[in-house]
Amino acid sequence: MRGLYTLGIRAYAGAVKAAALFGNLKAKRWVKGRKQLPEAQHDDEAWVWFHAASLGEFEQGRPVIEALKERYPQWKVSLTFFSPSGYEIRKNYAFADEVCYLPVDTPKNARQWVERHRFVAAFFIKYEFWFNYMNALHEQGIPLYYISMILQPKHYFFRWYGGWFRKQLRHVTHFFVQDEGTARLLQTAGFNNVSLCGDTRFDRVAAIAQQAKRFPDIEAFIGGRQCIIAGSTWPPDEQLLLPFLEKLPEDYCMIIAPHDISVKHVEQITEQLKDYQLYSEYLSERKSKVLVLNIIGILSQLYQYARFVYIGGGFGVNIHNIQEPVTFGCPVVFGPKHTSFKEAVDLVQLGGAFCISNQSELERIFDRLMGDEAYFQQASKTCKDYLQSQLGATEAIMKEITSTFSV
Repeated sequence: MRGLYTLGIRAYAGAVKAAALFGNLKAKRWVKGRKQLPEAQHDDEAWVWFHAASLGEFEQGRPVIEALKERYPQWKVSLTFFSPSGYEIRKNYAFADEVCYLPVDTPKNARQWVERHRFVAAFFIKYEFWFNYMNALHEQGIPLYYISMILQPKHYFFRWYGGWFRKQLRHVTHFFVQDEGTARLLQTAGFNNVSLCGDTRFDRVAAIAQQAKRFPDIEAFIGGRQCIIAGSTWPPDEQLLLPFLEKLPEDYCMIIAPHDISVKHVEQITEQLKDYQLYSEYLSERKSKVLVLNIIGILSQLYQYARFVYIGGGFGVNIHNIQEPVTFGCPVVFGPKHTSFKEAVDLVQLGGAFCISNQSELERIFDRLMGDEAYFQQASKTCKDYLQSQLGATEAIMKEITSTFSV
């Protein structure tokens, strides 16, 4: 079975290389990045390996990375990414001693990678399952931890054909999971090395909120009005949001932060707007209803200025991060593709988040969050209370893993 798995991995890598040849930019970065791996280190220093699929998973691992560096400053950190969208943004992350792409998961690559450092531990984040790497870590006696893991009953581990895949999970030292459902699934499958501790990203976003800086241009744009922020939007989201702007009260404004900030896509948005400014060209003397955020890196801190937030992606593959606005007590609105995120499901049930399916539903919930103060305040309080209830995952993980380390 391992041979079939490796064959599938090689086929996937071949497909990405073909896409790169036909001009796919993300595929080109994926291929090029794997040709630029750091040179192997053959010293006696202790290293810890963290692997994340992309940026979101990195943010879940980040609190643990920084807690480990504080506790064991003599250890070096190797950080790998599967996706260019994670690597490109965090390739200069200050708490990592090296940042690179994960080599394709073949037995040879896995063995060479595990032997290139004196790893004292490895951490895979959420649901990154690379079985040749897991086997290579096991053969070298290196403990492997999963953090912020979340699984659904439909996952292939729990299907009729999942026996070999479940067997590979025996190589995991400990599972730190987000929810009771994942804990039950693993325990039913025979795994008792499971701790329910929640999502480490809540610890991260809480820290962001505490350290959020002021943005004078944003404050000038808002100018005493109430602000709605539409974060990480895609075209289907924008098709619902832009018509609503015609009905936006005079004492409200909106910041639109598209997921794609290319000039072409930003122009597709602005050509439908009458009264707007681009953040990169903002003029405080001009009063406008809409600000289009055409840069990256500041959205998570801008939520401090929002009354409530629309989060994009729910009419595509999946919604983007809602934890960042929730930490500021912002009620959140999003599309139907949200059920793989525990916090989104929880907050919809609790009344701090709202799922919409069409234009009329968006207008109805926007109108109520703008016009019904008691309703808004209750939703905001629900978000703040939920955040507080989710903190502490990093501390729980550190307590468990440091008790097993011998330095």
